[in-house]
Parts: sequence; structure tokens; C-alpha cells
Amino acid sequence: MMIRHSPLGSGHPYSPDTDQRWPILPVAGEPMRIGSRTSTDVVEVTLHLTEILADGSQTTRDVPCEPVARSSRGHQVDGGHLASAQAKLARKSGGWEATIDVAADAVSLTYRLTASDGTTKRRTRTSSAEVAHWSEEPDGLVAVDGRRGIVPGSVRALRTATQVAKVRCSLPLASGEHVAGFGERFDRLDHCGTSLDSVVFEQYKSQGAVRRTYMPMPFAHVVGGSGWGFHVDTSRRVWFDVGESDGGLLTIEAETAARSDATTALSVRTFTGSPTEVLDAFLECVGRPEELPDWVLRLWASGNEWNTQAEVERQAALHAKHEIPVGSIVVEAWSDESMFTVWRDAQYKLREDGGPLRLEDFTFPADGAWPDPKGMADALHDADIHLLLWQIPLMKMRPHPQGQARLDADAAILEGHLIRTRHADGSLRPYRNRGWWFPLSLMPDLSDDEAATWWTEKRRYLVEQMGVDGFKTDGGEHAWGSDLVYIDGRSGAEANNLNPVAYAKAYGDLMRRCGKAPVTFSRAGFTGSQAHGTFWAGDENSTWDAFRWSMWAGLNAAASGIVYWGWDIAGFSGDVPDPELYVRAFAASAFVPIMQYHSEFNHHRTPSRDRTPWNIAERWNDPAVIEEVREIVALRERLRPYIAEQARAAVETSRPLMRPLFFDYSDDPAVWSAPPEWTLGDDVLVAPVLAPGEEWDVYVPRGDWRDAWTGEPVEGGKTISTRTRRHRVPVYVRASAWDRLGPLFHRAT
Repeated sequence: MMIRHSPLGSGHPYSPDTDQRWPILPVAGEPMRIGSRTSTDVVEVTLHLTEILADGSQTTRDVPCEPVARSSRGHQVDGGHLASAQAKLARKSGGWEATIDVAADAVSLTYRLTASDGTTKRRTRTSSAEVAHWSEEPDGLVAVDGRRGIVPGSVRALRTATQVAKVRCSLPLASGEHVAGFGERFDRLDHCGTSLDSVVFEQYKSQGAVRRTYMPMPFAHVVGGSGWGFHVDTSRRVWFDVGESDGGLLTIEAETAARSDATTALSVRTFTGSPTEVLDAFLECVGRPEELPDWVLRLWASGNEWNTQAEVERQAALHAKHEIPVGSIVVEAWSDESMFTVWRDAQYKLREDGGPLRLEDFTFPADGAWPDPKGMADALHDADIHLLLWQIPLMKMRPHPQGQARLDADAAILEGHLIRTRHADGSLRPYRNRGWWFPLSLMPDLSDDEAATWWTEKRRYLVEQMGVDGFKTDGGEHAWGSDLVYIDGRSGAEANNLNPVAYAKAYGDLMRRCGKAPVTFSRAGFTGSQAHGTFWAGDENSTWDAFRWSMWAGLNAAASGIVYWGWDIAGFSGDVPDPELYVRAFAASAFVPIMQYHSEFNHHRTPSRDRTPWNIAERWNDPAVIEEVREIVALRERLRPYIAEQARAAVETSRPLMRPLFFDYSDDPAVWSAPPEWTLGDDVLVAPVLAPGEEWDVYVPRGDWRDAWTGEPVEGGKTISTRTRRHRVPVYVRASAWDRLGPLFHRAT
């Protein structure tokens, strides 16, 4: 018989585990759930609860628990390469819970759970927790830097006897103001009338439906009145009520680590001015983007089933055959997937000390998956194609590691390079990944310089000797739980959101040490990510909804200071997109900073789910797809000097490259009701078609424009109805830039 209770749970931010306490910090006068996980022979579970009251007295009660289904940590089974891991976590097993109302005058509580199979009993160890109370506070508990102040009398604190656990305050929202930003957000540009939070989370698909994101930031623009913005200066979790409860208030609730005697528990920076001035001031505080080489502005191509040298070379040759130039190939399934440092099938002598290997240490079997990876990289470079390799910041421990993976894990533990967890007895042990992807893996602390160098030097030979041009820094979302302890002593509550920032920085630093541009391609991020590489919007299905959500994500990310952003063209998961969705999305991607397609692993089943133009054409018996994509990519190549110039300007001036219309037209209310539109730099207006059919309404902001495809003058300040072929995007060029940019479009057929 077994019973288990984990007071803090796994740290999943949206789905409490069956066997945890929720909320973790009990609140006086509010409900609290206490759960357990048991073996299936248990027939009864009882909660024994003691509450200590403010007057020093105590009450004790026994509460019967009710059976519940085991949770799957909030993740639904949804096919593809994660399905197996998801299914294992979704299995039903024994769970029990009791819900109690915490006494209004309680100050702390202790409890344990007893399970019975009808004959014998098992108990959990006793757990204890302080009880928190909400209280009114002086305005000074929130320090505001800037000209904007909080609403007087709005400050509240969630206090225990020892700490200020949360602070709540409000900023004023005027009628007609709109709020945009908050990092990469998938469902809209104006967040007024909604609530959201800032916690890094791997939401596998449908981000726009559930309002969760890989790259949150507690920063936003407030546009439409005098012009201002704000940043909650914390890496801890923050919740925002953006006029949902009260249209005149933007309410902030943030976790803190302040002691109970603190006079200030939270800092909020406010900025005034135009959106560009607000973004510039924000970036001055958190770190500025860095200009990257213009090869990142060419087409990127990848597929999870390009997992042999022969297949990578075949796909590169098909790009050449079809005259669709590709600038970068990302190889995901290249490694042994134990250490993400060694080419699959490579042979080498073990490094007993867990140190880095060099190219000369390897032999590559002629009949292996990668018989000559150095030759492959050289051939790609000769064809003007750059090579990026996929990474995960984990050390797999399931199945039990052998060989070099075991030696590396031993070295990481011995040398203290890992994130750890603090257990109930006060001991520190290596953190084991709690997510559904690579469960129980160890995680290096890449925020520590020594650990980051130890980890990345294992990859130096890939860059320095093989010529790898960058890394796809995937999976930066796996640090879960406030009980994590980083090498410098920070807790998970403080450092988890910053983990993906440190991850991209560590790999960028490796590239610099090897004399190369710091090109990383990340899915996760937080405040500070602006300074580190390129990004894509994460995993999505091939649907029109996902196409639209991704465009909103790009605009919010750009408003938050991300310059080099893209998405998986027409989605990477599920059945292949139909030609209209595929080509419409490809056409839009010509006007997005990072233009890349990718496809999910499908176990090499037939028909293929690759997102290559030739596979889409074959699957749908539509050879025009290849011709249309060829024209789109040719246009992108012609636009590349302009895009590179505008990227440089974005870095220098903080005017976004993929620029939401409110940056240049902050006084125009119509920009908020339009579907996703942007200017690519200063002079190109882009309005992707985000639904089937040729007809699409476009809002053209004030000014003199030219239709990019016909050259006809267009007077702005109105909505116009357009009809465009599927490989064309409604695009308008400023009249003042027509002589320079117009010919780039007119060369298209």
C-alpha cells in the first residue's frame, strides 16, 4: 500500500498535481485543496488538520478525502512526437483529495494524510505551512520609477508572519487607451478587457486558444492617450487584469520575496512618450538586440525526419533543383539524443572526466546515419547554405544513461553544474525534469558562467572544427517549481523565468568564443531575451487559426523588443496544410524577419508530412505550389538588402522591424480593429490573407501608398477590399520609397 503527498507539487503553473496542496500558500478565509496519490488498493484516505489561530489557540479536525482521477499535469494527448510521453502521464490511477475552508483567523497549519486498505494504514509525513492574509497597505510598498503613479489606495499585500508573498496594485487606464505587448502573445494585439500572466510555459499547440506562451514579459505599451508603458521589474510570476474587472484599472498582482518588515516589496518602471520611446527606454533597462548577419534573413528549412546525412543532402539538392534557394538548414534529429553533443552512430573513446571531445576523437561509420558530417557541412557551405543543430538543455536519465552520457552526468553532479531542488529535510539534490518531455532529466544551470562554459565547450568542436553556424536552442521551459535552487542561491520562483535567457546567452557566448555570430534560434524567452539571437513561435498545427495566432504573436513580440522572429510556415504538426493555406503562409513569411518552415516527426510513415514545397505539391497534386514558392523566395532574396537595412535600423533606433501599426499611427483607433497587419521596416505595409479565399479587407493607414503589385496609387486612412492570388500578399509601398522598392515587386511574374 502506498500514499504520497507532495506539498509543493511539480510546479506546473496552470494545473495543480493530484498529490499537492493548492494553493501552496494557504489564504485565510479561502478554500484549500490537499491531495494525495495512492496505490489502487487504498479504500479510504483521511486528512488530519491542525490550525493555529491568531490568539494562540488551535483547532484539530479529521476530514474524509474523496477519490479523484490522477492529473496529467495539464497536458492533453495530441499526437506527434510528444504523444508517447503525454500518454504515459495521462494514465489514470488512485488519487484522493479534501477541500477545506481555512479559518479566517488562522496563522499557520499542520496536517498529514492517512490511507487505509481496510486492514492496514499508511501515513504521510507531517506538513506545515504559514497562512497568509490580504491586507491594505501604504502606496509606498510599491516603488514606481517614472512619471506615472499607481492608483492611490490600491495597494494590497498577501502577508504571512514572515513575508510579503504577493503585492497587488493598480495603474489607471483612460478611456480609449489600448494595451499591447506582454511578450509573445497569440490571441490579440490589444489586451484590454482580458487577464493574463507572465510565466514561461511550454504550451504544445493552440497557444492562442488557452492564452499561454513560451515567451512572456511583464512589459506593455499603453497607447491612445498621452502615450506610456510599464515594466514590472521582477522575474517572478505576475498576473495582469487589463481592465477586465474594471475598465479604468490595469491591476497587477506579483509574487515577491520581501520580508514582512520590508518597506518596498515591488518595483514598477513606467515610461512616457511614443511607442518607440517607450520601447527604447525599456530596452535600455533590460538589454538591447544585436544585429545579426543577413544570412539569417534568407529561407530556413528543416524537418524532423531529415535525420540522416543522405536525407539532408537530398533536401538541399531538391532546393537547388527547384531553384528555391535556402540559406540555412536546421538539423534536429542529428545526435544520439542522450547528450546532444555527438552525432548518432559516431564512435569514440570515452572521456572519463566528462570533458569535451574534439573532432579527431571520432570516427564515423560509412554505413551510419552520418558517415561524414564534416563533409556534409562543407558541402552545404559551398552551396551557400548555413548549418544549425538542435539542442535541449537537459541530460537524459531515462533510460539509465550509459557510456559518455553516464560519465557526463557523474561529472555534472560532482562538479556542481546542475540546478538542484531543496527537499523537506533541507537537503539539496539534482533537479529532475518534471515536464512531459524528457522526464527526470538533469538540468545544467546555464545562468552560472562556469557551468555554462562546461556545458557549451562540449559543443565547441561542432562550431570550431565542423563549421556549424548556430544552434536551435529548443526546450527552454523545463525549470518547474519554486523549490529549485540555482548555483548562486536563487530559488526557482525567482530564476525559472530567466532560465531560457541564460540558455540562449550561453550558446551565443560559445559562438563568439569561436569567432562566429551568436546565432541561436529559441522558442522560450523572457525579459532580457531581446539581446540573444533569433526566435520562432513554437509548436503549432497547420490550421488557419494557428496562422492568425502566429501573426499576433509576432506583433506582440516585436512590440516587446524582439527583432528576429518567425514561425513554422503554415504550422509544423498534423496533416500537411492544403495548398492555399501553405502558399498564403509562405507568401506572408516573405515579410517576416525569420522565414522558415519545419515539420514534426511522424515515424517516417507514408505519405510524408514534410512541409517542403515539393511534398505539398505531390500530396495535393498541385505542381503550381513549387512555382509559387519559387517566386515568393525570389522576392524575399530581392528584398533582403532592404530587410537587412531595416533590421540594422531596428537595433539602432528601437523601431521594430515587424512593426505593429500603432507604432507609427498611435492616434489612429482603426489600427486596433484591423486583422494582423504591420509595416516591414519603414516603407512596406503588409496585410496577410488569414482565411480561405482571395477577398480580404485591408486597412491602409494615412499617407500616400502604392500597391506593390500594380503600382497604382492608394490614399490611406481607409479600409479597402482586395483580391490577391494565393502567392501574393496585399502589400503597399510608401510613395516616397516607390522608386527604390517598387522595381523589386515588379520583377515578380
